Amino acid sequence: MIQESAVKDIVKQIIQEMDLGAVLNEAPLQEVTEVQPTGCEAVEEGEIPDVAAVDLRQQYLIENPHNGEAYLAIKSKAPCRLGIGKAGARYKTEPTLQFRAAHSAAQDAVFTDVDADFIEKQLGFFTVQSRCENKDVYLTRPDLGRQLSEEAKKTIAEKCKKHPKVQIVIADGLSSAAIEANAGEVYPAIVQGLESQGIDVGTPFFVKYGRVAIMEEIAEIVEPEAICVLIGERPGLITAQSMSAYMAYHAEKNMPEARRNVVSNIHREGTNPAEAGAHIADVLKMMLDQKKSGTDLKL
Repeated sequence: MIQESAVKDIVKQIIQEMDLGAVLNEAPLQEVTEVQPTGCEAVEEGEIPDVAAVDLRQQYLIENPHNGEAYLAIKSKAPCRLGIGKAGARYKTEPTLQFRAAHSAAQDAVFTDVDADFIEKQLGFFTVQSRCENKDVYLTRPDLGRQLSEEAKKTIAEKCKKHPKVQIVIADGLSSAAIEANAGEVYPAIVQGLESQGIDVGTPFFVKYGRVAIMEEIAEIVEPEAICVLIGERPGLITAQSMSAYMAYHAEKNMPEARRNVVSNIHREGTNPAEAGAHIADVLKMMLDQKKSGTDLKL
């Protein structure tokens, strides 16, 4: 084993050979008198551009690309975080801020409740609640989000019309932003489509902290032929405003998922809300005509 003293002698010899003192003397430190900008656009007046408003399909940040136009043409088909470039070993500032903004929007959609004024004044719905006492319970106990509270059961029994052809319900799900952004257009479009075909629509209402399968307990009370639940989808980094419509014919407790139909991805950049409403009405009409839903339904 090499002795410590021998190691010290070797290090000392190497330092002497490098002559670090001479190197430092040849390149004295210089005082920095002015900092030059390095490409960041200074904003003197007005507002800083909203990074969340950038269309990712048109964003291409690769420097000196081999065939940038072809890459951008492919990227224009979907809002993917590709071709965003790097600054050394890290991501550039703009895509980093965009990622954080999208992540924050997704978190807000999950943890924020739907505005009560939107439900009561704009839609004119009454509100009931699942067995979840708060948002934390809703996120950690999915089973309770599928069940109505005793008070909710009583309220629905008192206020809702019994045995309608179609019962429509809105539930917050995992995105309050999705409900506020889309329900105001989707619901009237569904009702208009159904009523134009002479289909009776039940009394609509809103379920706080509700999940898809809560339709089963609602159907047990109201006894509609078909039921439709508009619910906020789990938000992602592309959009936090995506809503889905789950439908079933003669829904009942513990029914298999195969008996449900869904129209998903309802938002401004996906399935247009008004068009989605018209399509949902058509699917519900097919359920009533064929007296079946899910994988048995012929679309």
